[in-house]
Amino acid sequence: MNDNNQVPAAARLRQHLNSGDMLVAPGVYDGITARLAEQAKFTALYMTGAGTAASYGLPDYGLLTMTEMVANAARIVACTTLPVIADADTGFGNELNVTRAVRAYEQAGVAGIHIEDQVSPKRCGHLDGKELVPAAEFVAKIRAALAARRNPDFVIIARTDANSVSGLGDAIARANAALAAGADLAFVEAPRNLDEIAAIPRRVNGPCLFNIVRGGKTPDISLHDVREMGYRLAILPSLLLASVMRVCEQELAALAATGMPPLAASALSAKERFQRMGSDDWDALRTRFIDKPR
Repeated sequence: MNDNNQVPAAARLRQHLNSGDMLVAPGVYDGITARLAEQAKFTALYMTGAGTAASYGLPDYGLLTMTEMVANAARIVACTTLPVIADADTGFGNELNVTRAVRAYEQAGVAGIHIEDQVSPKRCGHLDGKELVPAAEFVAKIRAALAARRNPDFVIIARTDANSVSGLGDAIARANAALAAGADLAFVEAPRNLDEIAAIPRRVNGPCLFNIVRGGKTPDISLHDVREMGYRLAILPSLLLASVMRVCEQELAALAATGMPPLAASALSAKERFQRMGSDDWDALRTRFIDKPR
């Protein structure tokens, strides 16, 4: 562990966000994906709510409780040195529930969360059929989240899904109202074209998050272009989940069709798989505390 990792995670996240360069946080949903993303030299992680729901075998329809979401965040935090930003859905209720959620995520070691303005139960921001709470209720939840955090470095991100429901103008207005209330970043979900993507950081009065969802409502765009447009944080919640699902389906179909397990040479060895999960560190502990012959 280097000296930088002695700095609390929330403070490190703020340092990254204030550095002037766009921070990129791949989406992770368990210990495997978290470890692989850290080994790939990223500097922050995003706990995807859709991926967390999928790990329970459920769609992203707001079906998980706060306790289940926080528990998954805690598992991810426990196996990485990187700051973790987590999906907190709608805050799981009113301002009272938001208060408890913020404290629970903080206690789990998460560095920041985003809270959205959908009614509960919510659904993935890249699906149709979403409904919104009134803007005043959304802003009240953001104020409650800010008041609840014990660490001032803990990052509160205000997400609005209004673009797909009431249009970009309302989404911008909601984002600006949340920033005026003290939110650290604005997250305008699901811009539908390149013009909307470019307009958001110009019209929002503060730093913006951009969400890259494979097969979602937002068109494909490079991280370079997102950075040039002025976004401060990019998350990729579906990056690993979509890939894992596709590979699993292919491997299972091949096994069912041929009756032949994949060749050993086509995959990581057992030792290599365990090494990705930190087995070398655990092996070092086997003899660390044994008295050495003198």
